[in-house]
Amino acid sequence: MLRSIGWSVHIYERSDHDLDSRGGGIVLQPDVIEAFQRVGISDQALGVVAHERYYLNSDGSIAQRMPMRQMLTSWNLLYGSMCRHFPSDHYHCGKYLTDIQPNGEQVTAIFADGTRDTADLLIGADGPNSTVRQRFLPDAHYRYVGYVAYRGLVNETELDEDAAALFTERFVFYQFPNSHILQYVIPGENESLVPGERRFNWVWYVNYDEATELPRILTDKENKRRDYSIPPGMLAPAVEQEMRSYADTVLAPPFQKLVAATQEPFVQGILDLGVPQMTFGRVALVGDAAFIPRPHTAASTAKAAANAIALADALVKHNHNVIKALPAWEPSQLAYGRQLVASGQQLGDRSQFSYGTSRFGENSDTLQQRV
Repeated sequence: MLRSIGWSVHIYERSDHDLDSRGGGIVLQPDVIEAFQRVGISDQALGVVAHERYYLNSDGSIAQRMPMRQMLTSWNLLYGSMCRHFPSDHYHCGKYLTDIQPNGEQVTAIFADGTRDTADLLIGADGPNSTVRQRFLPDAHYRYVGYVAYRGLVNETELDEDAAALFTERFVFYQFPNSHILQYVIPGENESLVPGERRFNWVWYVNYDEATELPRILTDKENKRRDYSIPPGMLAPAVEQEMRSYADTVLAPPFQKLVAATQEPFVQGILDLGVPQMTFGRVALVGDAAFIPRPHTAASTAKAAANAIALADALVKHNHNVIKALPAWEPSQLAYGRQLVASGQQLGDRSQFSYGTSRFGENSDTLQQRV
């Protein structure tokens, strides 16, 4: 977005290699499409259309059908589309930010390898563990909310035919006490949108106590304790088997088949984060570095795009004067972030905690008495 209004932009990526997908599927929202259109990225082949929603009964039959057209995409496709539109010599990997030095008319970023860069504006788009946020708001931390999302991807050709027919080009849910699972089709390997080459993407929310259970779930197969997620292929075998056994116990049969067909499930702790401010002189926080809405809002990617669109508009309106543009940009973005976080909390708490904090099936007597 900044390049589209005439700025010279450099990206300093913490990882020392190209990023791969940790998120799988994304519901494509209007803000992302608008951002792509405004910067000249084609929006003609960004995802797979789901024409309707299904809600299932416990036996796998259809409880409710709802006409609802949505576009579903993948983290890989969006990331790849943006990378191809951004000059590679301005994208620097292996750059771990260690300090930020405001210099009045400019700001300097200093990295662990000794390199530094000075510019008119520094944007912290560095996610839940944002180094930029920690520098300016050391007391602003994300909070685990009491449940995780197990996730997985399954190639279209690797799923049972009956389940595939039910799931294809539909947004399908199965809800039960204190949990729900959903799925939709997304682009496949190499961003393919060809039927038969796409993937089923699923997300399943499961309650775990932060003190007694979460540390085990977030310890990977190499016995490394992760902050809030474990990527595909790294789940501890005992945790993966526990998840699969639980799926066979509580999920509707089509979802049991979907989980069983998943080769490398992964898991993310669900988090809440909100900041009291997003600007600090010539520094701004955007995306998940500032606000983390729960996934039920399907808005995290859209929020980041909205932050970027509004920032570019504010800079143009204020003749590219950063010191005037950032204070003008901030209030609406704070309000938007707070609204999304509140909406996500309401949706998530209703789904996961309507019957206490227990897991259905493991404490089913208590839950069934309360249903």
